[in-house]
Amino acid sequence: MKIICIGRNYVDHAKELKNDVPDKPIFFIKPETALLRNNQPFFYPEFSKDIHHEVEIVVRINRVGKNIEKQFANRYYGDIGLGLDLTARDLQKEAKEKGLPWEIAKAFDHSAVLGQFILLNKLPNVKEINFSLTKNDEVVQKGNTKDLIFSFDDVISYVSQFITLKIGDLIYTGTPAGVGPLKIGDKLIGYIEGEKKLECEIK
Repeated sequence: MKIICIGRNYVDHAKELKNDVPDKPIFFIKPETALLRNNQPFFYPEFSKDIHHEVEIVVRINRVGKNIEKQFANRYYGDIGLGLDLTARDLQKEAKEKGLPWEIAKAFDHSAVLGQFILLNKLPNVKEINFSLTKNDEVVQKGNTKDLIFSFDDVISYVSQFITLKIGDLIYTGTPAGVGPLKIGDKLIGYIEGEKKLECEIK
């Protein structure tokens, strides 16, 4: 099982981090050990002092595919979930400044928080999915998938040119603006269409 994450997939988020808006999907991979499920707490690691939350819609692949044409990409998933791509921003900054890969800042243990899934046919509009994240009961991120630079189908088609997708693979599809730092004691709750799908306490 692979965790594939799409970077800079909302214009406002790319701008808030002073990054260029991409002309094709940017992706990186987290290992299975990055998963944190079942509303378990996240324990702040000693190697970072600046871990940020990034809430994302997660697509779960339900069949094997390679070189998938965009027009058929919707056949490869039937439900979506909510996740957090946790990022050690200080380690990422250091790696970027040195021109180094930055998996160290993205792929660490429990950096891919995963909430509950919902069937697409239960959603009012699969092309305009509202989602949000609260931190200590304050809304810090709000997004709608209509604002994706690259749609779910775009991403599946593009990634499958390079990597075979398999059943159970997860694609974190990008985060909207509003990312920010976490501290011990914070409580995060994520919603899809107003329904709680994720909960995580920072310890």
